[in-house]
Amino acid sequence: MNTNLETNTDPQSHTDMEPNTGNARTTLKARGRALLDRIKHEEDGAETAEYAIVIMAAVALAGVLVMVVQSDAVASIIEDLVVSAFQS
Repeated sequence: MNTNLETNTDPQSHTDMEPNTGNARTTLKARGRALLDRIKHEEDGAETAEYAIVIMAAVALAGVLVMVVQSDAVASIIEDLVVSAFQS
């Protein structure tokens, strides 16, 4: 990898620094890497948002389960199971 850098004074250029190779292929690779880096950084925080959505869904499910377990019908079934377990 060539590390020689030269300041680019061309106003048409998209970058301030370009490799001093004169090779269009190298410049294209550098621009491709820069584009991939930009895309990667645009997705920063996406995982955090996904975790937040999963946690919110888990809390909602837990709330529904608490309501179901506290209902009279389910409480009666659980009580019958516990009583029958201790009578055996």
